[in-house]
Amino acid sequence: MKKFLFKQILQIIPVLFLITLIVFILVNVTGDPVTLALPMDATEEEREELTRALGLDKPLLVQYGVFISNLVQGDFGNSFKYQEAALPIILDRLPATLELATASMVVAIIISVPLGILSATRRNSFLDLFITGGSVLGKAMPNFWLGIMLILLFSVTLGMFPVSGRGTMAHLVLPAITLGAGIAAQMTRLIRSSMLDILGQDYIRTARAKGLVEAIVINKHGLRNALIPVITIMALQTSTLIGGTLITETVFAWPGMGQLLIQSVNARDMAVVQAATFIIALFVIFSNLFADLAYRFLDPRIKYD
Repeated sequence: MKKFLFKQILQIIPVLFLITLIVFILVNVTGDPVTLALPMDATEEEREELTRALGLDKPLLVQYGVFISNLVQGDFGNSFKYQEAALPIILDRLPATLELATASMVVAIIISVPLGILSATRRNSFLDLFITGGSVLGKAMPNFWLGIMLILLFSVTLGMFPVSGRGTMAHLVLPAITLGAGIAAQMTRLIRSSMLDILGQDYIRTARAKGLVEAIVINKHGLRNALIPVITIMALQTSTLIGGTLITETVFAWPGMGQLLIQSVNARDMAVVQAATFIIALFVIFSNLFADLAYRFLDPRIKYD
């Protein structure tokens, strides 16, 4: 296991290097930071002074070296819009995004696991067709449309939940359902498919022949092995949950990183955009690492060394 972790960590280094290179290139091709920072009536002397201050008069290779040096120190530059360092702005919004992402994944698990098991154990029944059809519909529904419909029904009509903002658990319910519904739909179909595969295995028939209770056969012997591909999907959904919350956060005015990212893109505040991109990439990398470790926990037969 230690050998595996060491290899995985070594693989992260070139990935991070590529991410920094992509972020640097994107920042340089999206526009001139001097033009974005200065007003329209700025003089040529002011433009030249800011160009020297930002180091844009140096060759691109030197600029990239400075960028990497600053990045190692956690310095992504200053935000044009907020007039302060970009990274603290992102870290200030990150807890709200993690709260929403975690709640959404919990909603997805609560919905998908029982529905996937029911669908698999009652194959080709009306319940199976209903769950399968519902999962297809849930996957096809855009997040922003579902969010608006939930607001109209539960906030405007019934008055059960707040329309927008963050503060109490009630504020979290509708955004979590909106973001978790699409993931739940995908996980439900995957759990059904995995369970159908597992339930046809010899060891499941042996467990039933021994007279074990069906619930133990399904949950202990079947579900645990069926969760391995589900863990993969959960890891891949990290980018959707951390970065993809931007539409949901905008609909519900949730003060997270996604909403900040949209505002920064509109304002061409590239320091904030590159800091957010790098943070999202880190979450994706480490979620994949944790998924690999979870495989070993779910199935002891999986060996890494």
